[in-house]
Amino acid sequence: MSNFTFIETEIPGVFLIETKVYGDERGYFAETYKEPDFRAAGLDYRFVQDNQSLSRRGVLRGLHFQRNYPQAKLVRVLRGEVFDVAVDLRGGSETYGRWVGAVLSAENRRQLMIPRGFAHGFLVLSEEAEFAYKCDEVYHPGDEGGIAWDDPDIGVRWPDAGEIVLSEKDKHHPTLAESGVRF
Repeated sequence: MSNFTFIETEIPGVFLIETKVYGDERGYFAETYKEPDFRAAGLDYRFVQDNQSLSRRGVLRGLHFQRNYPQAKLVRVLRGEVFDVAVDLRGGSETYGRWVGAVLSAENRRQLMIPRGFAHGFLVLSEEAEFAYKCDEVYHPGDEGGIAWDDPDIGVRWPDAGEIVLSEKDKHHPTLAESGVRF
């Protein structure tokens, strides 16, 4: 019996994952990844790098991708709450340019499985959020790409988190139409 519920989103290949939690007066225990369960659900990834970040309310990281070494990502929140977004950049996809988003939090313990060929980003909704993700390809600094977080053609409906805080790099990403990126 699996400790995971795999819910396919409206974009094929992107899954919202709910995790069973076992708790008592001592606290709780939960599996966050188990290769045989993921493989049985059709999510056959070999993760090679784990990343973690801490951000304050209003920080928006994204929308990021790697051009030549795309990454599949399994993302979750360890502390706090974020609105997590994946944008389909797969050239032959019927959902190219569409996005899917979900609230991920330490409380709901949901995860999002994002396959290769997507831009990814998140907005911090809580005072702080600690965010973790597993990647199936190592990070290559010179291979970074990005799409404007507020591209009107994509139309992500970001929730209100107060003032949006962006890195200098994220302030200058092109729109999807300007970039022409397709995987």
